[in-house]
Amino acid sequence: MVRVKRGNVARKRRKKILQLAKGYKGAHSRLFRVANQQVMKALRYAYVGRKQKKRVFRKLWISRINASARQSGTTYSQLINCLKENKINLNRKMLAQMAVLDYSSFYEIIKQTKLTKVS
Repeated sequence: MVRVKRGNVARKRRKKILQLAKGYKGAHSRLFRVANQQVMKALRYAYVGRKQKKRVFRKLWISRINASARQSGTTYSQLINCLKENKINLNRKMLAQMAVLDYSSFYEIIKQTKLTKVS
């Protein structure tokens, strides 16, 4: 059986993990075995975090739209329903941006859906 020397490959693999562990405290950034555990854990959290980020932002957009819709005399669910009935295709992200930054155009969209009684 031929002897396999893994020096270069093993060093590259370890350096890659230690590079990912930069900034961790103490042994977590210096010792390979501990760093490897922490990097694997961090990568799992990062994967889950990417999914949670989408949920959190959608929740934020909905609460912003609801707050602005209630100022106009309607609710979030009624607004979304009327937007769908009137075939106004604006996603929640854009609606939330309009509600925060450009309330007058947001109010015009609400008037187009004929939700509020305009006096």
